[in-house]
Amino acid sequence: MYCTHEPYDRVFIEIGSLPIYWYGFLIMLGALLALIAATQEGKRLGLHKDFFIDLLIFAVPAAIVGARLYYVAFEWDRYNSLMDIIDIREGGLAIHGALLFAVITAYFYAKFKDVSFWKIADIAAPSLLIGQILGRWGNFMNQEAYGGPISEQVYQNFHQYLPNWIMNQMCVDGTYMHPTFLYESMWNVLVLILLLVLRYKVNPRRGVIFLNYLIWYSVGRFFIEGMRTDSLYIDLFVVELRTAQLVSILLIAGAIIIMLYRKMNGYADVLYDGTPVGGYSKGSPSKNRKANQTKKNQPAKKGQAKKKGKRKK
Repeated sequence: MYCTHEPYDRVFIEIGSLPIYWYGFLIMLGALLALIAATQEGKRLGLHKDFFIDLLIFAVPAAIVGARLYYVAFEWDRYNSLMDIIDIREGGLAIHGALLFAVITAYFYAKFKDVSFWKIADIAAPSLLIGQILGRWGNFMNQEAYGGPISEQVYQNFHQYLPNWIMNQMCVDGTYMHPTFLYESMWNVLVLILLLVLRYKVNPRRGVIFLNYLIWYSVGRFFIEGMRTDSLYIDLFVVELRTAQLVSILLIAGAIIIMLYRKMNGYADVLYDGTPVGGYSKGSPSKNRKANQTKKNQPAKKGQAKKKGKRKK
């Protein structure tokens, strides 16, 4: 469908001669909000208030490096120099690479701090989604990560109801494109709600929240990726596949297998809040009430019975 709109300025603010781009600003804002959310939840579950701040110092650079290396590896022919490779002002970061390097960093950090990796992963999963939700709007400002052309019928049925400031930015080379950044951002909001319900209403076994993040994010990414025009591709035998779709399938399958394996082999024996499965945490009100009730139901000892009898005389 034909359109005539100019893209927005990608520069958020200029400090002297240094431009700060919307893309970088939104990524850092997402990281800040994610840190606040993880820190608050970590404190509630007994972690030190600086735990996630220290982790972020290592995880954010690792995630950026991983995201860039992943992208460059599949687009190697586009880069002519080292400076081209390290220049991320115009995008070129892949979420799967960022996720891989961030998880590896968190794993070794957890071992160093002698804290359960699954505890950290469960706490951080909603925060990861917060970062991803805002990061997609960085793609919007860069006018990237969009889908194919929108037909007039589809536009009339759905896209005409979207705000003009969104659709105007989706006018690329005179044609309206599918705002796949928006689809993924909204999908991530739904997944975030699901994870928060699991956290505060279900209290599942440790690892379940993070593994559900991998599963449901990947489900949405698989379908949305099929609409995009800028996908990375990989040649698998004689078939050319979209890399993100292949990785999404592997993540879904891997997360389900790990979840079942941990449960069947007794590794997931602690709930999200630290309570042992089928029991009560030490000093919890529930445990104390149960212990007191048990004492009340026990028959009195012989010595106690005699003393009571004497008092009655």
